[in-house]
Amino acid sequence: MSAEVDSLLQEAKESIEAAQNYRSELQQRLHGLNQARKQVRGSSGQAREALQRHFAELQAAAGRLLAERLAGLLAEVDGIEADSIRPLDECQNLIEHGVGQADELLREGEAALRCGLGDKEDKLGSFTNKAMHIQLDSLPEVPALVDVPCVSAQLDDSLLGLLRDRVSRHGSVSSHPPVQIEELQERPGSILVRWCKVDEDFAAADYRMQYRRSGSGGSQYEDAYIGRDCEFLVLHLDPHTDYLFRVCARGEGRTEWSPWSIPQTGYTTLAPHEWRSGTEGYILSSRKNIALRNDSTQSRCSVLYSDASTYFCGQTLTFKISAVAQMDRRDSLGVCLDTLQGDESLQRDQAVCISTNGAVFVNGKEMTNQLPAVTVGSTVTFDMELVNLLPVGNNNLSDGAGFKLRVTIGSGNREVVFDWLVEQAVDSFFFGCSFLHAGWKVLVF
Repeated sequence: MSAEVDSLLQEAKESIEAAQNYRSELQQRLHGLNQARKQVRGSSGQAREALQRHFAELQAAAGRLLAERLAGLLAEVDGIEADSIRPLDECQNLIEHGVGQADELLREGEAALRCGLGDKEDKLGSFTNKAMHIQLDSLPEVPALVDVPCVSAQLDDSLLGLLRDRVSRHGSVSSHPPVQIEELQERPGSILVRWCKVDEDFAAADYRMQYRRSGSGGSQYEDAYIGRDCEFLVLHLDPHTDYLFRVCARGEGRTEWSPWSIPQTGYTTLAPHEWRSGTEGYILSSRKNIALRNDSTQSRCSVLYSDASTYFCGQTLTFKISAVAQMDRRDSLGVCLDTLQGDESLQRDQAVCISTNGAVFVNGKEMTNQLPAVTVGSTVTFDMELVNLLPVGNNNLSDGAGFKLRVTIGSGNREVVFDWLVEQAVDSFFFGCSFLHAGWKVLVF
């Protein structure tokens, strides 16, 4: 009986635990559902506000434009009227003056006819002389109606049709942004952001990606990338800090940007790559990710190593050359297992590197394959994959190495792939560079 009770108790405990897990899962799904509902309602409210604000601004602007155009046209009418009436007023004044002279002459002539015989000759003579000076046969020219302006307004009714057509197609509402972030991949002190189109009918000409620090103390979004690529590496990020990323697109032939994608949160746990401070002949940027060879008084190369072994297999290590100088065969960029004081070049044992002339070295031996020479703007990448070999002494093992690293070095549009044999498993690597002449400048990330 006791065994049966124990079995029932065990079943009850398991059922209670299952019920608790089930309730927890349901609560998580309920939380996700609430988040989804919040996103729908919140984005709908923001869309309504954006539409109302935009069309209110359009209405106000259209009213101002129409009022300004009406005032301009009325001013044109006023100007034409004033310019046309002025000569008519002048002609009217001339005619009215002539009428006044004629009236006065008529009165004098009638008075001369009525006067007595003694004064008649003088009166008639004075009247005749005055009439000759007035030039009664000279009449002012009055313009014909066809020669004076007849002001009219020409109004094209097609404007309303054009406006109706443009307004009917102005703006759009979509349930999803046309582009979304699909992956946030952590890199040392940086995050690789990848995005893709989710609306196949949207022809994207450019993409725009922004980011900002998350949290209540977060900054404003700032542009990180604008271009045609669908990925971008955001540098100079603090490890273990949340950042928000979003992306939008601009259609072919359009000037406005699409709605922003749903922001995605990303962070990196990997410390940024840094050059080692205090190496003679080199100066570093404030973030220690840019090194400048500044001292050419020394007659030998010196290797500048990383501050720590921060490069791991499975990652991509990138060197970007931002300034060049005179080349030397000992110049090099590469990866090594350890750091040695007094090294003149990475072209040594326990290291793989590329020279500035494109030669590739493995453990100090030059390979037959060669990459393009390094120039301003060149990007050199190192990718490594760890391949385990069988233990030493196995019949299938032809060498004494314990592990094999598959190394890919890329420069320009070419790459070299080879196997690097090491005696023991390696979790992380140092990186370094060496230049003889001053002027070389390299960024690592």
